Amino acid sequence: MWDAGALLGEGALWSPRLQALWWVDILGRRLHRLRPADGAQTSWTFEEEISAVAEIAEGAEISDSDDITAAPGLLLVALRRGFAVFDPAGGELRYRHRPDEPATNRFNDGKCDSRGRFWGGSMDFDCMAPTGALYRHDPDGGTSRHDTGFAVTNGPTWSADGATMYFNDTVRASVLAYDVDIDTGTLSNRRPWLRLASGDGLPDGMTTDAAGRVWIARWGAGCVTCHDPVSAAELCRIALPARQITSCAFGGPDLRTLYVTSAATGLDEAARAEQPLAGALFAVELDSPGRPAHRFGRGAP
Repeated sequence: MWDAGALLGEGALWSPRLQALWWVDILGRRLHRLRPADGAQTSWTFEEEISAVAEIAEGAEISDSDDITAAPGLLLVALRRGFAVFDPAGGELRYRHRPDEPATNRFNDGKCDSRGRFWGGSMDFDCMAPTGALYRHDPDGGTSRHDTGFAVTNGPTWSADGATMYFNDTVRASVLAYDVDIDTGTLSNRRPWLRLASGDGLPDGMTTDAAGRVWIARWGAGCVTCHDPVSAAELCRIALPARQITSCAFGGPDLRTLYVTSAATGLDEAARAEQPLAGALFAVELDSPGRPAHRFGRGAP
């Protein structure tokens, strides 16, 4: 769909309002938007790494240093140091919160839950030290830490009823599950849900379809896999022409297109020659639909 050559493509998010896909190049410090109907491509450049994006619900009351009522088109973005509001139309960026994190950390993947709260993880920039944490950032500006000890974080996604949250401890090749109190936004009963076999990639970004199945981008394995939400059994595997697959999201008018991001970072000359589409955005047409992404500040998509 877009041979962008992204160093670290991530954060795929479909906008029903715009009929467009948002995605980021974290290391390239760029936000991208693709409108598939006419192929229009738009990009914005930031002064620091941008790792995730969520649309803010129109009319939502969101609080920071100045209380504002969200106008159409505003985005909540995760940057290297924390969470900010970005206006793509005017290019204005305003930080909301910078958690107390090690200078060697940055934020990574994130999404909104059914109540409009944004969940995102931090990680070690070198992907080695277990200094990352899982955060929840609320529309009223509150930010809370819910788990720690990760070298690289990815996800999350939720079960169809919202009662289970899945979250990736990527370096350990492990997908975790937590029970969720939907009303309070608290987590409990952390447990291993899926561990990927050695040599079969690492779990990166993921999403849930309308039937509740979990789709996982597999870094290093060149594929996206679909899993039963209870047993975690692999149901299908989609191969892609790049090894470092990073995130996936359902989109299109009927939410039957799976958009997939990839990365070119760390590839030597031989690997780049073998994978000329590393860093591209891909699209896969499926029979089964996904679910619309929730927006920041309101539960309804």
